[in-house]
Amino acid sequence: MSIPANLKYTKDHEWVSIEGDVATVGITHFAQKELGDIVYVEVETLDQTLDKDEVFGTVEAVKTVSDLFLPLTGEIIAFNESLESAPETVNSDPYGDGWMIKIKIADASEIEGLLSAEAYTQLIGA
Repeated sequence: MSIPANLKYTKDHEWVSIEGDVATVGITHFAQKELGDIVYVEVETLDQTLDKDEVFGTVEAVKTVSDLFLPLTGEIIAFNESLESAPETVNSDPYGDGWMIKIKIADASEIEGLLSAEAYTQLIGA
């Protein structure tokens, strides 16, 4: 299982790619594998400002539904609308086309609290 070194991670199995004051967020390969076949991604928080660790949406797999937690405080400025018709993209390309949201970061100091690829690897025991 590859864990891209250029990304940051959360203990809740989200990945974060940061470019300037915008963060792109998705779930990790480990998370999608644990969930199984993803059939629906729901994000009803577009254009809302949420605090770190608040639920920003849900991902539904064949046998379970899991909350998605915001890794950084900020405004949700984009949702990957292609997931509405092809949620399985999260399974096939979790670090690429399977991204879920983009956030305008409100507090850049929170980035320091995210996990490195090495720390995330240790967390999942890979």
